[in-house]
Amino acid sequence: MELEKLAIEELRNGYRFDRESKRYICNHCSQFYEPGEIYKFGDRLFEASRAVKLHIETEHGGSLKDLLFGESKYNTLTENQKDMIWKIYTGMSDKEIAQELGISPSTVRNQRFTLREKAKQAKLYLAIYEQASERKANPEERIIPVHSSAKMVDDRYVITEKESDKVLRAEFESLEPLKLKRFPGKEKKKIVILRRIAQEFEPGRKYNELQMNDIIKEIFDDYAVIRRYLIEYGFMDRTRDGREYWLK
Repeated sequence: MELEKLAIEELRNGYRFDRESKRYICNHCSQFYEPGEIYKFGDRLFEASRAVKLHIETEHGGSLKDLLFGESKYNTLTENQKDMIWKIYTGMSDKEIAQELGISPSTVRNQRFTLREKAKQAKLYLAIYEQASERKANPEERIIPVHSSAKMVDDRYVITEKESDKVLRAEFESLEPLKLKRFPGKEKKKIVILRRIAQEFEPGRKYNELQMNDIIKEIFDDYAVIRRYLIEYGFMDRTRDGREYWLK
């Protein structure tokens, strides 16, 4: 999921309600829950809005754990800072944290103060940036979002909406149904193409290799190359044995 599309509350909760599909979707694994359906957890049954919260707790150990320790290029906290935040979250006192880390309670308090100031800075920056970016209505300047699971972010991802549209028109024979003419060598073009192909897969659904291949074959003959690059660029993930694939 592209981080820009998630509100702060949705990040904190670990899930979002997608108005288009009318589903509650887990931010961490894309598992979805549909209103009107009943889901079983243990010996009890729950409706969708409660089920997605239980999913976050049982499958991910709560939202914070995945946010804090998950692989994200946007998480710039040091390992020590992550450890400190987790200990604070679990309810440890300054004295207990100090004893476990072999530091003084005053050092713990200073680190807590630093983390709080970092949060204030982030909040102010977000308010400033969101207001400024709302003015960028021109597609020639508006940069397309970078998917949050991208493996390595550099200038390859500096792609405007206009540039993206140009690549899509040039490299696809058809956008409906999706038919790719060729898979180019240029990195920016690859990212645009893979981003569009990834939209053909359903969030929260697990695909076996045969299902993956069948979907990609309809788009491009060399399905193995596309499948490999979807994983390599972080648009999709898979189990180690390659039996299951899913959108990240």
